[in-house]
Amino acid sequence: MDIEFFLKGLLIGLSIAAPVGPIGVLCIRRTLAHGKMVGLVSGLGAATADGIYGLIAGFGLTVITNFLIGQHFWIQLIGGCFLCYLGIKTLISKASFSQSETQKKNIIGAFLSVLFLTLTNPMTILSFIAIFAGLGISNSGSSIISSVVLVLGVFCGSTLWWIILSSGVGLFRNRISDKSLTAINRLSGIIILIFGGIALYGLM
Repeated sequence: MDIEFFLKGLLIGLSIAAPVGPIGVLCIRRTLAHGKMVGLVSGLGAATADGIYGLIAGFGLTVITNFLIGQHFWIQLIGGCFLCYLGIKTLISKASFSQSETQKKNIIGAFLSVLFLTLTNPMTILSFIAIFAGLGISNSGSSIISSVVLVLGVFCGSTLWWIILSSGVGLFRNRISDKSLTAINRLSGIIILIFGGIALYGLM
């Protein structure tokens, strides 16, 4: 039974992570500019945030859920502004490939920025609540293990997607010139800015 929940979580994690969005754009751009590890760690930030929201939904922590939903406006405002900041930063960033001495800083920043960005989308928790309810998992003593296994599956599924994406994009890194990276930075920055603008427009 637990393996069944894990496999369901794995598929859910893949389906949540796979759609192209600002996180995917950031992951691709960072993989090309800083290497596969930085791109993967960016994705792990999103997977960690999904795991946190999954745990909140899975264990029926309604106080936290209600707070997140109640503060949706301000949280989305912060997230939208942060997306715009990342978009502008990417747009004007200098086209250069990271050296080893900056790798550690890039990894830490990549993880924290995407973790924060994903956590500023509190409506994600509603998706997990709906998924858990649809699978018949409630906040009862007999379902605690099932909830944990399902959330673990979601995290692993999401992580698997980021491994596939960063590894695939990383194959093309050595073929990218500074001129091409400049174009990628501009395009990525514009796309991220558009996502930020959409998030802010949705508050009107």
